[in-house]
Amino acid sequence: MKYGVVAFPSKKLQDLANSYRKRYDPHYEQITPHMTLKDAFEADDNQIKEISDEIAKIAKRHRPFKLHASRVSSFSPLTNTLFFKVDPSPEILAIHKDLHSDPFGKETKYTYVPHITIAQKMSDSEHADVFGQLKMAGINHEEIIDRIHLLYQLEDGSWTVFDTFRLTGDEQ
Repeated sequence: MKYGVVAFPSKKLQDLANSYRKRYDPHYEQITPHMTLKDAFEADDNQIKEISDEIAKIAKRHRPFKLHASRVSSFSPLTNTLFFKVDPSPEILAIHKDLHSDPFGKETKYTYVPHITIAQKMSDSEHADVFGQLKMAGINHEEIIDRIHLLYQLEDGSWTVFDTFRLTGDEQ
């Protein structure tokens, strides 16, 4: 089964992201707006218990962190994906690093860019048009994230929460 680890922003930021995703993201109905902390990975029932226990330990080592969405950006020319760029704070990067150490595996496909996707899989012309508009509109949103979530993918391709972990910083 496929799993992943994310942080969900507040309803206010989710609503703003969804106002674009409804039109420009074909995965709109499959997952709530989120910031990925660990990309999708495969695990069986036995492995996921150990992984879940390890995520619980990681959550105890990290305090809640500030999520600051500071601008609209794009992964172009790699893909026609638009997103709210999240400032890569030391706290976010530390959680990401912990989620890419044993027993999770150290491989990452791309350099980590904290973000919340708002549009993807657009044509080149649509991407250019929408990106221009959204860059002018901009974003400046701050909030505190106090939990992370282990998700799993259902047979229909949608994602749902397997477990939630409060960031406490109790065991730094």
